[in-house]
Formats: sequence, structure tokens, C-alpha cells
Amino acid sequence: MNEALMRPAVVSRISDLIGRTPLFELCRTDNGSRLLLKLEMFNPTGTAKIRMARQMVLDAEARGELRPGGRIIESTSGNTGLGLAVVAAERGYVFTAVVDHHACSDKLRAMKALGTELVYVADDGTEELATAAREELAEEMARGRDNTVFTEQHNNPSNGVGYHPVAHELHQALGGRIDVLIGAVGTGGSLCGTARELRKLVPGVRTVGVEPKGSIAFGGPAHDYYQSGTGTPEGAGIGALVDFDLIDEGVKVGDVEAFATARAVARTGLLIGGSAGGVVHEALSRLPSLAPGTTIVALVNDGGEKYMDTVFDDAWMNARNLTDPALEREIDEALTKLRKG
Repeated sequence: MNEALMRPAVVSRISDLIGRTPLFELCRTDNGSRLLLKLEMFNPTGTAKIRMARQMVLDAEARGELRPGGRIIESTSGNTGLGLAVVAAERGYVFTAVVDHHACSDKLRAMKALGTELVYVADDGTEELATAAREELAEEMARGRDNTVFTEQHNNPSNGVGYHPVAHELHQALGGRIDVLIGAVGTGGSLCGTARELRKLVPGVRTVGVEPKGSIAFGGPAHDYYQSGTGTPEGAGIGALVDFDLIDEGVKVGDVEAFATARAVARTGLLIGGSAGGVVHEALSRLPSLAPGTTIVALVNDGGEKYMDTVFDDAWMNARNLTDPALEREIDEALTKLRKG
């Protein structure tokens, strides 16, 4: 086994536990095509984004922009903030997260528990996604302050670099047998960072990007959506990490479909996040039409435990007209059939 992909038996830093996440076969067709999930919730903080959080900090240190006792500032919906909170805590930095109330409350509470200073850009009770306003405030807070870094995840090249190890993990685990890589497109770091490195190892791999309906990276129309931590809302710029040359196809999945899929997958015993539900929904819809023996890998960037008050709460779902029992049953039946096969 490649020593770079091995973990010591005992580690001394939480960040040493990042990576080497498992692959789970969710289902397969009669002709041998299979859908594998890269379960990034097995990282510390339960999310893929701690990979790029660590890389952004390490690179800021290497450039001399961040020194002992410094401060990190980031605009976040939660998962990047959780990663930065861990890395800041173990490296002795102060971390300030600029947030809004669109983020899942569990993520906000977890960041605070890890020692993060939370700065809200919107009043309590306002659920609107405020990405542009958050980023403006974060930039303003960092401007002119010594030993302070606005990591600026949407435009930081280190974001994509942080996901290069995912490509090597996939290549090693599958012996190069991966035909389609599918993942959510928010900052672009996870999917494009993985795809950039994976194409060096598996030149023929096809990449599919998924964003919520209402997001604008793959065109309009723009409108509000509830999938958190993904997409590009109206008024926000498309992140520099979204490399359209690396995305063979961009698609949109609505909140209803994404959340119905997450709820259906939960009944197989696996909790995945809301935006991961969108990725899996798209992958499932493609599986029957794939060539025999095709392997499709879906990047599942976080687990469902953080969404008990939203995606997995009937009252929250019903209040926002996001519940579709018939669609959930349809996905349940498809999964049951494919998993038995």
C-alpha cells in the first residue's frame, strides 16, 4: 500500500485523522454497473471540507501570512467553518466565522463549542442565504489587520489542492476502475480539485457537477434554495475553483428531490446530508442507462446528523412545502430493487 495513504496506529492531532475515507457500494444493476459513495463524513467534523480547511491554513503559514497567535476569518455556511475551527484550535489561532441563519443550527453550535467566534451578518429569524454579504463583511474585518487571514474559500487555490488526496484514495481503492465522478458544486474545490488530480491518474474519467435548482453556476433562473453549503446563489460570484473545463456536464437538482433522496437513503441505514442527497439522486437516475460494468463514484461531502432539525424533521419540511411522500416511496423502491440485485 502507498505509505502516503496509510495512517499511523496512533496520532497526536485531530487533523492527522483527515482522509482515507471509505467507499460504500449503495447499489448495482443487473449488468454490473455500480454506484459507490465516497463517505467523506468519516473525516473529523463529519465533512470533506476539513481537507481544504487544513490546506488553506498550511499554505497561509508557508507564505508567512499567518504566524503564531494569528487570526483566521472565513465566511461559511458551517462545514468549512467546522474544519477551520479544528485546525485553528490545534495550531493556536483565533478563528472568526462570519455566518447567517441559513446554516444548520447544529453546525453553528458545533463551531461555537470548538471555540469559534461567530459573527452574524443577518438578524435572527432570517433564513435567507447571505453569501455575498458574509464575504464582504469577512473581507472588511480582515483588511489592514496584522497577522490576520481571510481564507476566502471561494477563490483560494488551496481549496482545490486540499482535495487532491481524494483522487489518490479513489485510484488506489479501485485500481483505476472509475468511469464517472459526480459531486456537488459550491466553491468548486471538492469536485474540481478531485477531478483535476484524478484525470492525471485516470484520463478517461467523466465528471458531472450537481448544483441546486436556483443556483447560477450552470445558468438560471435564480431563486432561493434550502440545500446548504452548496451552489452559487444570486448576487454571489461563481468561485474561481469552479473550472468548467473539468466538468463534462453540469446539472441541477431541486430541494424536494435532494431531500427525498437523503430521507430514502437513511432508510437503508446511512445518513447523508441534503446536498449529498442531490448528488445521489442524480447518480441514481443515471445508473440504469450506463454501459455494463460502469463504476460511478458520488462524493458524499457530509453526513445527515447535522440535518435532524431540517431535512429529517417532518414539521420543518412540511412548513416549506418540501415533502413529497410519493417521490420518497419511488426512491425507496428503486433502492430496494437495486440493492437486492
